[in-house]
Amino acid sequence: MDNNLFQSGDQVYVIQRNPHTQSVAQIQTAHIVENPEQPGDLALFFRDEYYPLSDDLAIYDSYEEAEETYNQSFADELYQGINTAAAHAAREQ
Repeated sequence: MDNNLFQSGDQVYVIQRNPHTQSVAQIQTAHIVENPEQPGDLALFFRDEYYPLSDDLAIYDSYEEAEETYNQSFADELYQGINTAAAHAAREQ
């Protein structure tokens, strides 16, 4: 990942897996900010935590880009989850 692509204040998107249910993942909004622990460096601010920018993070400039990766990475899980959620929602109506 090229950290030079980001500036403090940028809104970005990340894919987060549920740590308790690995088959559940969501696209979430995050922000690029000044790293409070390393002045002069940038960090990802996500869910009230700071994460140093690294190659271990998959950060996307747009929701569409994150969604494309999500669909490629989680296609089987996605469709199973959508079918289950749709069936559940239909039963409740």
